[in-house]
Amino acid sequence: MKIQTSDTVLIIAGKDKGKTGKVMKVDAKAARVVVEKINVATKFIKKRADGTPGQIIKFEKSVDASNVKLVCPNCKKPTRVGYTKLANGKKARICKKCKEGIINPRLKSKK
Repeated sequence: MKIQTSDTVLIIAGKDKGKTGKVMKVDAKAARVVVEKINVATKFIKKRADGTPGQIIKFEKSVDASNVKLVCPNCKKPTRVGYTKLANGKKARICKKCKEGIINPRLKSKK
């Protein structure tokens, strides 16, 4: 999948169209992503017999990956993602607009 965890994405369809957020979770098998503060749902939980009080929980639901567009960290524009082969034989993501490599912020911090 072209979208990875910690990428910044722009929502291009749905009720949150035009908003940006950070990807928290990616489900490649179902082609869905969970984006921070996007597609927020409310869940009401009843009180239980064991004394646990009732509560209201807000959480982010997943969005289809086709409804998000990656925001390039170099040119700061929403873009499509391409791939190129590096000299060492590995694949790397590139921005289709500025042709620069896209390095995941999560991977930058590990080094």
